[in-house]
Amino acid sequence: MRKKLKVLAVVAAISAGSFAFAQSSPQVKIIAYYFHGSFRCATCTNMEKYSKEAIEANFKDALTSGKLEFKAVNVEDRGNEHFVNDYKLYTKSLILSLVKDGKEVKSKNLDKIWELARNKQNFIEYVTVEVNTLMKDAQ
Repeated sequence: MRKKLKVLAVVAAISAGSFAFAQSSPQVKIIAYYFHGSFRCATCTNMEKYSKEAIEANFKDALTSGKLEFKAVNVEDRGNEHFVNDYKLYTKSLILSLVKDGKEVKSKNLDKIWELARNKQNFIEYVTVEVNTLMKDAQ
C-alpha cells in the first residue's frame, strides 16, 4: 500500500511540475476589434466586411489556433461603452490589440481604413500588413 502511495505521490509531483511549466509560457494572442455604433452606413458595413475578409483569408491558421480573433463590437451596447475611452474612439475603427496572459500590452488603431474604404484590395493589403507586423511583435 505504501509503495502505491509513493508512486501516486511521484506521479502527482511530475504532473504538477508539467502543469506549472505549461502555465509559465505566456499566452499571446491578437484581437482585431471592429468598433461601430448602432447606425451603420454602407461604408461602415463594408469596412467591417473587408476587415473580417482580410483576417479570415490571410490568417486561417492563427484564427484556428486562437492566436488571432476578430470581434465586431457595437460600442453603444450595454457593457461596451468603456471601449470608447479605452481606445479614444471617435468614429468606426479597427483596433489591433496584443494580449499577453490576459492583459493588453499594445494596441494600434488602423486609422487608414477610412482612406482605403473605397478600395477593397488596398484596404485588405493594409490590414494584412498591420496584422503581420503585430504578430511579429508578439513573438
